[in-house]
Amino acid sequence: MNKKQLQSEQTKKRVADAARALFVQKGYKATSIEDIVEATASSKGNIYYHFKSKEGLFLYLLDEWERDWEHKWSLKEALYPTMTDKLYGLAEQLVREDLNHPLTKAADEFFSNQENATEVEERITAMIAGHLTFNQKLFQQGIDNGEFKKNDVERLAIILESLIIGLSQMSRRTNLEDALALYKTAMNVFLYGIAQEAR
Repeated sequence: MNKKQLQSEQTKKRVADAARALFVQKGYKATSIEDIVEATASSKGNIYYHFKSKEGLFLYLLDEWERDWEHKWSLKEALYPTMTDKLYGLAEQLVREDLNHPLTKAADEFFSNQENATEVEERITAMIAGHLTFNQKLFQQGIDNGEFKKNDVERLAIILESLIIGLSQMSRRTNLEDALALYKTAMNVFLYGIAQEAR
């Protein structure tokens, strides 16, 4: 990387870090490009050069969040010897990393913003596709090692993702311990059901 590219990356990181702090403090809607300009001493043109728009900047921060989540999971995954353990570990990480993430409130605002519905819908679609692939791999590993019975991994992935999205919405105002207990119960129900006998 040459000196100019290095400076460009440093500027991009400085803008992203300052914008993240503003979004956490003020929320998505209340943070303006002017606020970001003031916080970074960068020009509007410089910000638009790197991120195209306020929405583009926030999407970049969501991508960073996703990469950080995946990195943390990759460090923990080996701690869970079975696929069942992995599902419980996944539930715990979702509570600790997503419900308590500093950008959660701003992300909720962002995704409910209808002004840029197409760009947001595309981002949501891409995120969910990534989550479904992740879920499918977990289930396939469980089937391959004999821990789970044969099943349609695509359907299981959709059901698990739907469960997680619902839990995320329902857990927003609960404390950490209650959220962890709720997610653990949800994984129990997902894995073992609630009926006395299988149909």
